[in-house]
Amino acid sequence: MRIGVVGYGTGGKNFHVPFIQAARRVELAGVVARAPATIAAVKADLPNTPIYPSLAAMLAVGVDAVTITTPPDTRRELVLEAIDAGVHVIADKPFAPSAEAGRELDEAARKRGIVLGVFHNRRWDADVLTLKKVLDSGALGRLWRLHARMELDEPATLEAGPTGGLLRDLGSHMVDQALWLLGPAIAVSAQLDMIELPEGATDAGFVLTIIHEGGVHSHLSASKVNRIAVKEYRAYGQGGSYVSSGTDVQAQAIFGGKRPADDRAAWGYEREELWGTLRTAGGAERIPSEQGRYHAYYEAFAAAVHDGGPPPVTAQEAIATLAVLDAGRISAAENRTVTL
Repeated sequence: MRIGVVGYGTGGKNFHVPFIQAARRVELAGVVARAPATIAAVKADLPNTPIYPSLAAMLAVGVDAVTITTPPDTRRELVLEAIDAGVHVIADKPFAPSAEAGRELDEAARKRGIVLGVFHNRRWDADVLTLKKVLDSGALGRLWRLHARMELDEPATLEAGPTGGLLRDLGSHMVDQALWLLGPAIAVSAQLDMIELPEGATDAGFVLTIIHEGGVHSHLSASKVNRIAVKEYRAYGQGGSYVSSGTDVQAQAIFGGKRPADDRAAWGYEREELWGTLRTAGGAERIPSEQGRYHAYYEAFAAAVHDGGPPPVTAQEAIATLAVLDAGRISAAENRTVTL
């Protein structure tokens, strides 16, 4: 699958291109970049990769699929442009400003027979895959609740203004993880930590509670401006508990100059001293890390394009995530639980 990347900011540079390069049956066909500094960065990082001034120019040359990883307020038109050209699309998260807008994009893709996937890559985090293995094992018995924290000391990366905010940013990942692990949401309540920025009021932190079908509840929290860095999962069930407090393994490796293509077999494992602990009546057990592998997303997307199956994260799943985020904003604004 020849795929082009539209945008080469933090997302394109660190969370897309390295994993496209590591994915089997996938080839990086080019990058769309306009600003001189961005073009210079692409030339330095990817000297043999074509650079295009626009999506239209890339589509004119021909690709099988494109990843849209430009700023959120630009994605809708670019996704529709690619769909109209008959090209399969991966849209970065959040792939639409609301669940209603997401349904518009999903309908457009369906009418054209296009595979539209959403890049909720953090299903392939090492700690999330390890947690899933524990939950699937049944060791916790009947599950009661899940607590998840993603605290980043990154004030400069907060997307400012009413159309940005942390709920749409990290919340997109965390809600997708919760729905993937625990099933559909039936009710949502939320509190947002607001700050005033030149671009407008912005949520810089959140606490979100989801009631899932079957009665399990998840409690998600995140921040970016509170000078704390913690990534933690705690699951409680009738049979015991599982707690992990690890690191953002793949992102830290990328920022440290490593690339998954250099050593696929060793990529993405949490250090042994940070493995999670399962506690049951039989005692405490350290659970070895599963492999974090964002490149698996691209391999699964290529298989969907080739075989005609669903992408690894469907537009419908991403719409369900957006519906929870929409409900969270209403809950915070009106101080009430929102039923879905």
